[in-house]
Amino acid sequence: MAIKQLTVFVQNKKGTIVEVTDVLSKNNINLRALSIAETQDFGMLRLIVNDTATAEKVLAEEGYLIKVNDVVGVKIGDAPGKLSAALKVLYDNKINMDYLYAFMSRTEKHAYVVIRVEDNDSAEKVLEDA
Repeated sequence: MAIKQLTVFVQNKKGTIVEVTDVLSKNNINLRALSIAETQDFGMLRLIVNDTATAEKVLAEEGYLIKVNDVVGVKIGDAPGKLSAALKVLYDNKINMDYLYAFMSRTEKHAYVVIRVEDNDSAEKVLEDA
C-alpha cells in the first residue's frame, strides 16, 4: 500500500526530536511510525503520521526543511523468515530498495514494514501477487 512519508531534516542536538514531536502533538497529529538516521551534525527523521498535509504545514511554519515521499507499506506475518521472504520478492523482481524500517501493529500476528523503492507501483504489485 502506498503511503506518504515525511522526512524532516533536523540538527543533531539535544531536544530536537522533542521539539518536533511537541509541534505534532500540539496540532493533534498522531505518529504511526518513525525512523531516525543521523550523522555528526544533522539527522533525518522519517515519519508516518495520520495527517501528512497538516504535519508538513505546521513543521514548515516552524522552520523545518521537509520532504514528502511515497513509500510502500507492507503487512507481513510476525514470524521468523517473513521479512526475508518479502524482500526476496523484491530482489527476484529486480526492485532496488533504498531503505526500510519496521514497526509493530496492534495485533500480535502481524508486523508492518515501510520500504522506499524507485517504483512503488511495481513493488506493490509484485508483493501483492506474492
